[in-house]
Amino acid sequence: MNTFTAFFITFLFASVGVQIWLALRQKQSVIAHRSQLPDAFSDKIPLDAHQKAADYTVAKINTGFFEIAINMLILLALTFGGGINWLDSAWQGLGLSPLYTGTFFLVSLFIIMGLIELPLSVYSTFVLEKKFGFNRSTARIFIVDHIKQLVLLLLIGVPLSFVVLWLMENMGSLWWLYVWVVWTGFGLLMMWAYPVFIAPLFNKFSPLENGELRDRIEGLLKRCNFTSKGIFVVDGSKRSGHSNAYFTGLGANKRIVFFDTIMKTLNPVEVEAVLAHELGHFTHKHIHKNLLLMFVSSFIGLATLGWVIDKTWFYSGLGVTSQSLHVALTLFLLVLPVFTFFIQPILASVMRKHEYEADDFASKQSDAGALIKALVKLYEENASTLTPDPVYSAFYDSHPPASVRVAYLTSKINH
Repeated sequence: MNTFTAFFITFLFASVGVQIWLALRQKQSVIAHRSQLPDAFSDKIPLDAHQKAADYTVAKINTGFFEIAINMLILLALTFGGGINWLDSAWQGLGLSPLYTGTFFLVSLFIIMGLIELPLSVYSTFVLEKKFGFNRSTARIFIVDHIKQLVLLLLIGVPLSFVVLWLMENMGSLWWLYVWVVWTGFGLLMMWAYPVFIAPLFNKFSPLENGELRDRIEGLLKRCNFTSKGIFVVDGSKRSGHSNAYFTGLGANKRIVFFDTIMKTLNPVEVEAVLAHELGHFTHKHIHKNLLLMFVSSFIGLATLGWVIDKTWFYSGLGVTSQSLHVALTLFLLVLPVFTFFIQPILASVMRKHEYEADDFASKQSDAGALIKALVKLYEENASTLTPDPVYSAFYDSHPPASVRVAYLTSKINH
């Protein structure tokens, strides 16, 4: 066992151990508070809804244990188990050029991993989500969605893999810098194209009808100097009973999207407050900051890959005998989450700070009380736990815990 092997195994089992420990803490906290609502919600949410949220959270945690185990087994099977060696040998045996071999290797690996994870997706959709009344999808919709995803993977993944591997092969020692430029441009292109060309392949987006809600939203957008390509309602209820609202797109392609389920749950004043929160993210340039973080992270990551790509210990330390560009890229993508897992609390903390800033903005541009009412309704409708474990929440959650967030917004009313 070389030093890198020991380093990798240590991080892998440490990360898995922490994930299980945090999940057990979360499960214990939710079960312990199942019989009683937090004081802030005692007169706002029925006890049976709170208990449903607790049961739903516990069920997802139990499924998550299997997901943790499966992900670890897949990683070990591909590396020390010889999976990458076997797949690489199979493609090498066809006698194709290194560029085509690498491209087909990468795409086939992603397809295989998707097939391995498919049973868990089926269980989550048609057993867990159905049990708690959230699943609206049918077998036909599920199958068609996966076929579309496969087609998109082939249409986008094949040429992208080809370009990346070509740059790695032909751009010398600074290939990683060229790949970073291409990857950054591709990310921006996808953000711009997604709402117009990709999302409509899966859902129907209808312009928001004229009326009180549209008038309120247009007035809010005008006050905030926000321009978009339109306000749309998406048929999210075709697949799920969960509710959401979001911005999508980039530049002139920005869109405001509401799930049709949220339109049935919230009144116009509450929808306006939710949108004001989302506009707070825009005003505080959270999207731009997240993009910058993503670009910096990918720059560091690719520079690191550029350093280890010709190091024999990198391959042998992960149980791989074949040393090639596509194998190096694959190994790096597989093991990177293991080494970056422990920065998750830092990222979550930054995201929660953004949420407070957006709530603060919403309290000035709309009715903070209405936002509280909207959040309470969404907590209930989405069966979100109101009693998360503090350590678990600090490690993972991009939003403040429900009680903390409501208390923060309440302080804005009092002031």
